[in-house]
Amino acid sequence: MFGLTFEKLLIIGVIAVFLLGPERLPHYAAQLGRLVRQLRDMANGAKDRMRDEMGPDFDDVDWKKLDPRQYDPRRIIREALLDEEPVTPTVSRSGAAVGAVAGAGAGAAASGTIGVNPNSAYLQKKRSAEMAAMPTPFDSEAT
Repeated sequence: MFGLTFEKLLIIGVIAVFLLGPERLPHYAAQLGRLVRQLRDMANGAKDRMRDEMGPDFDDVDWKKLDPRQYDPRRIIREALLDEEPVTPTVSRSGAAVGAVAGAGAGAAASGTIGVNPNSAYLQKKRSAEMAAMPTPFDSEAT
């Protein structure tokens, strides 16, 4: 809870009592109670609306699985790095040249000769250099 311990909350409460004084404290306590009640009603209303819109599927959802507090960024990055998905080639200004090289490699592989891998380190460096040489797109509506 934002690093607040019970002792810190107690100190904040005592300071609030001294700052507000005995004449304004009941008014602010009542306002805080109304605010908490309104927030609880809004949360329950959103939950009821979601239950109405989702229908019977609402009870089938594992809400604990969707809790963002359970995600560990280190684990997510580790899994993404260890993932063995093939790299999809990107299209750039020289996309035709890359496609021609990939096509030549596929044709050479079909004929039994050694072909060029479109995901080789050389071609990836070449593509990244071409992307770096491209001017940054300008958005006239950006602030």
